[in-house]
Amino acid sequence: MKPATLIVTLMLSLFLATPCSADEQATLYAVAILPTPVLNTPDFDGVFGGPDGQTLKRDGSGLIRAVEFVALPGTPFRIEELIRSSRKTVYRVTTDDYPYPSRTGYFIDSRFVSTMASRPPTRSRHLPPRDTVIANLLAAQGSRYVWGGNLRGGVPEMLSFFPPRRPHDLSPRDRELWQLRGVDCSGLLYEATGGFTPRNTSALVDFGKAVPIAGLTAEELARRLEPLDLIVWAGHVVIVLDRHRVIESRVDSTGKRDGVRVTPLLEALSGIMGGKTPVDDYKSAAAKGIRGFVVRRWYNQG
Repeated sequence: MKPATLIVTLMLSLFLATPCSADEQATLYAVAILPTPVLNTPDFDGVFGGPDGQTLKRDGSGLIRAVEFVALPGTPFRIEELIRSSRKTVYRVTTDDYPYPSRTGYFIDSRFVSTMASRPPTRSRHLPPRDTVIANLLAAQGSRYVWGGNLRGGVPEMLSFFPPRRPHDLSPRDRELWQLRGVDCSGLLYEATGGFTPRNTSALVDFGKAVPIAGLTAEELARRLEPLDLIVWAGHVVIVLDRHRVIESRVDSTGKRDGVRVTPLLEALSGIMGGKTPVDDYKSAAAKGIRGFVVRRWYNQG
């Protein structure tokens, strides 16, 4: 163990073992040195392995709902609690890169981060050129849908940090999922922008500025759209590529739409408007019980 890490570990032990007021508590931090899965449970082994050491914890749709997102290298965390097991250390953390309410808290495995006693700098964010973002989006075509995923190449260290008991028995699909290889809908945009955009659709509904669309037909709406506009509601986002195409990552109950796909713009709008109404303010409409969607124009908004 490096001396600096040892010092921080000792400080954490004292911090957690000694009752003290909030003002007296030493604040300790971590920064991601690898792509870092952030879970909503401290039970990493239960999610990646389970009782038999071979099973991923999935819901009825085959999704690992315990995964919130994958923090990019350089992401800073504030350590709120230290959780030790016989084999590993888990931190309960908060981070400005994922500032969303949580009933259970957010957790990271200590092997993905470096700890420190002083606050690390915020992760550097630089928005790529528009054509680069579009090229990044298109490069993700064919990637699988992974709940919480925002790196189509995944996190290879998952296989060594949480090794399956019989790795050669994993199906190719499960091997990819074990490494979180794929993206969800907002994760597709997050990776394409290098982590510049918000990670959740709950934030994307207010991101950038509104494009007025209330009362428009699909054809009228299509004429107002520009590349990288977001067609979004709390739960899903569709990204405009140009006047003719959109891209999204989605999964449905049939499994036929699993992953990143490019769709004709009018076809996508017609499908969305079959169940949702174009509105100008998502939250106001939702408060009135309207199942709506908005268009947000965010690129180069100063």
